[in-house]
Amino acid sequence: MTAPEAESLRAGPRTPRRSAWRAQAPVVAVVAVGGAAGATARYALSLWWPTQPGGFPWATFWTNVVGCAVIGLFMVVITDVWAAHRLVRPFFGTGVLGGFTTFSTYAVDIQQLVDSGHPRTGLAYLAATLLAALTAVWLAVAAARRVLKWRQP
Repeated sequence: MTAPEAESLRAGPRTPRRSAWRAQAPVVAVVAVGGAAGATARYALSLWWPTQPGGFPWATFWTNVVGCAVIGLFMVVITDVWAAHRLVRPFFGTGVLGGFTTFSTYAVDIQQLVDSGHPRTGLAYLAATLLAALTAVWLAVAAARRVLKWRQP
């Protein structure tokens, strides 16, 4: 093996990793910034609309439903209407809306309701959130596509 070949083998694996990281660094950064913004908005909403012990977690419920509707609308806009910059989807879809919606809190809320002797409320919350969130996505997508079709000449 020649000296340049040996050098190439030593340097080879490092270069693709570095370039892959450089390509992904902006994506990671915008997801982090968007996630911080979304989580901050969700936290502010939870402070503004606190849940009473044993009560239905309305703030988390509506956060998830509204967030899912916005995700549906956003996906139609960036796939059917607007050729968005490559960082828009990670920033807004994954970051902002991923930080805003909170299915982990949804799971914790259900567990706390069951553990505190409110299993019916927990079960109602479980079913209502799932049904409302899926319906919100579907309605937002359908409405956005209908408006887009109506606006076309």
